[in-house]
Amino acid sequence: MTNFFALTTILAMLITTSCFSQTIKDQKGIPIPDDKFTTTSSGLKYIITQNGDGTKAKVGDKVIVHYNGRFLNDSVFDSSMKRGKPFSFVLGQGQVIKGWDEAFQILDKGSKAVIVLPPHIAYGSQAKGGIPANSTLIFDVELINIEPQIQIEPYKAEGKDTITTKSGLKYIIVEKGNGKKAGKGSNNAKVHYTGFFNDGRIFDSSVKRGEPFKFEIGAGQVIKGWDEGLALMQEGDKFRFIIPFELAYGEAGRPPQIPAKSELTFDIELIEVIPTKVIEPYDITGKEIITTESGLKYCYIQRGKGRSPGVGATVSVHYTGFFPDGKIFDSSVKRGEPIEFKLGQGQVIKGWDEGIQKMGLGDKVKLIIPYQLAYGEKGYPGAIPPKTDLTFDVELVGIK
Repeated sequence: MTNFFALTTILAMLITTSCFSQTIKDQKGIPIPDDKFTTTSSGLKYIITQNGDGTKAKVGDKVIVHYNGRFLNDSVFDSSMKRGKPFSFVLGQGQVIKGWDEAFQILDKGSKAVIVLPPHIAYGSQAKGGIPANSTLIFDVELINIEPQIQIEPYKAEGKDTITTKSGLKYIIVEKGNGKKAGKGSNNAKVHYTGFFNDGRIFDSSVKRGEPFKFEIGAGQVIKGWDEGLALMQEGDKFRFIIPFELAYGEAGRPPQIPAKSELTFDIELIEVIPTKVIEPYDITGKEIITTESGLKYCYIQRGKGRSPGVGATVSVHYTGFFPDGKIFDSSVKRGEPIEFKLGQGQVIKGWDEGIQKMGLGDKVKLIIPYQLAYGEKGYPGAIPPKTDLTFDVELVGIK
């Protein structure tokens, strides 16, 4: 799901030398002797700088944290503290780097610490956006609050009929609603869901996050089994879907969270059906198309009068994404919710990080992005085919 999007961290780049060979400082610039750090079996180093109340988070709990990320030269590369907006994630679910999942199980509610993450529990041997391969990361962190895990009870489907479609999708009607029908297209669906592996383990849940998931039915924004299954539902329905791997994440899966050839089970409640807006692609007739050295192409449709964002700025954009045949695969306009992200930090595809820096507040631009600057040779299983060039109509609506 897009939601696996997550939930992504906003963490950054660093030089590749090991931090253990030099002095680490606290947030005030005071050196911390190496023997004051505790080192875990994974190589995580930490020092508690303020004790908490003794309450610890468990795997599955939602944690609300503040952080300050630093290079080894102590310059700050990212900071929720500076933004004044804490960051939250579900602990132990792979939503953040391994070192964070480990560290926040050690800390108490209200505690503060300096944590040092070697590459293998940070971003590892592969570069990530602006993060060089084999980078060590330092964070000043505060565990602000812990929201205990919501207990998920699988739907009671025993004794109910299992229906199999021609595609191989299986579904069970657990509870019938009486609202609007979803249909096969032109509607957004707002749902709560929990995804299970065959052994009963939960791998994702909007219920745990306390936030329903919204997407356009039949637009390829979700796995094929969802697009087919949701079209069978109406508001108030609760269905269980058993989705073969061919209608889920395919032969490759989505490592590390979804193994190859994984059959998946979803308990889904259809909360609301919302008609989608009709999208008209930006018209570039007679307009200049500019090509950059990277191969990105862009065309100004409308010029605003606002400032341009720099690397590190938090931007808010409305967008519609098109395949080469003109089919829409995703649109914030249809959802009625702009997307927000930090520019130049690898939180979005490379073509976006480059292209949106060409824009000013209020601009509307068409971005024509070669696959190398989009989802690459492998694509995005279940949504974007391999080696797919993409076009985006983008409006820059906010800069922070």
